Amino acid sequence: QVQLVESGGGLVQPGGSLRLSCAASGIMFRILRVGWYRQAPGTERDLVATIMSGGRTDYADSVKGRFTISRDNAKNTLYLQMNSLKPEDTAVYYCTVGSSWGQGTRVTVSS
Repeated sequence: QVQLVESGGGLVQPGGSLRLSCAASGIMFRILRVGWYRQAPGTERDLVATIMSGGRTDYADSVKGRFTISRDNAKNTLYLQMNSLKPEDTAVYYCTVGSSWGQGTRVTVSS
């Protein structure tokens, strides 16, 4: 049974940082494309960043230079380091591993 457990969301002031984690079990994590998506109220779920099994990364233009995606295959864990956060980064963030999705973790950027 596949389980993706996200953590690290919360409330942060503009300019602050958060680190999201996604721990995977029951899935061949190391060989799969993994990533983060986000969905703000009233909008579609959009790609934030992905990382391939070989380490190649891809980012949405809106987060380039501020967010960093990484993976630890030994721990079956995916990370998203988010710096210089802006109010428009407010959303529920979802991790994906292959075709599986996590439950989402809420990030709120507000003063």
